[in-house]
Amino acid sequence: MPLRTACPIALGAAERARLKMMAYGHKTEHRLRVRVRAQVVLHAARGHSNARIARQTGLHLDTVRRWRNRFAKHGIVGLSDRPRAGRPPVFTALQRAEVKALACQLPTETGLPVSRWSCPELAAELTARGITGPISPSPVRRWLTEDALKPWQHQSWIFITDPDFRAKTARVLDLYARTWNGEPLGEDEYVISADEKTSIQARCRCHPSLRPGKARALRVNHTYRRGGALAYLAAYDVHHARVLGRTEERTGIVPFMNLVTQVMSTEPYASAKRVYWIVDNGSSHRGQKAASPSSSARWSRPTTSPTSPRSGTGSEPSKTATTPRHSRSSGGSPPPTWTICWPGSTGTTPITTKNPPSR
Repeated sequence: MPLRTACPIALGAAERARLKMMAYGHKTEHRLRVRVRAQVVLHAARGHSNARIARQTGLHLDTVRRWRNRFAKHGIVGLSDRPRAGRPPVFTALQRAEVKALACQLPTETGLPVSRWSCPELAAELTARGITGPISPSPVRRWLTEDALKPWQHQSWIFITDPDFRAKTARVLDLYARTWNGEPLGEDEYVISADEKTSIQARCRCHPSLRPGKARALRVNHTYRRGGALAYLAAYDVHHARVLGRTEERTGIVPFMNLVTQVMSTEPYASAKRVYWIVDNGSSHRGQKAASPSSSARWSRPTTSPTSPRSGTGSEPSKTATTPRHSRSSGGSPPPTWTICWPGSTGTTPITTKNPPSR
């Protein structure tokens, strides 16, 4: 019986470089398979026998012979896996299309008491309708991923009812772009965005924390005492990334005016030409009650230009506040623009008393 001889392997420079990359590269696809196959071919190109290659790579002799013969016939392409039939599909293309169509419907249209779909609910509904047999949520999620369908996610939106909303919010957007009435803001003009965060729990640890040390992490006592709820009011300098804030027992007109007093008493805002305040539709800073002269600054509605000085302030320039983004809850339009006439804007000490004398 004649002995079976191994197929001779001859490699070109380009093939050898590519096989080395496949055998020893860090980014080889299917490392455990393609890497070993390329090593078999490289050993065969050095003239090694199949038995010696099997000992060096730890493969079976028949496996070495198979990849050596396949490379001799097909080249590097022969080292890839051949197409496999696999298990026949359980679900048809029509069933998969019906799954995606059901996911694009609102659950309320099907009579289910849910607000949005999830994969387990879709799988149960498919079985109940007879579209498929018993099905796991996993294939449902895989089919929806093919078309980037995520019915369990949602985005909220607000329908704007004010026909002049675009024109009113343009003032706020212009301020964010450092313009007002078509003119760029100067270096001594600032834009402040203010808001409140309510119901912040004030908690104090019952025991002080222990400092970290060698082989010891920072130790924090688990128990704490409740100190009630506080409100945090913050003013953010839009163009200079500066935050000024304070805590109050509650929100309202007086706490907000305390924040205004704090900011407007701080440089560079105390001596600035104008300071634009952007606030929301909250009751702390809108309406006639918020414009009461009992605050530390006097509020008045602007006329044609929010930069003109008001009566009673002499030649002092005014500081201006405008409204911010549209209220997220009401669906209406932003409140009107306000002007803060702040005495002392020319560099003198601003009024910080709670109830300044009326003029």
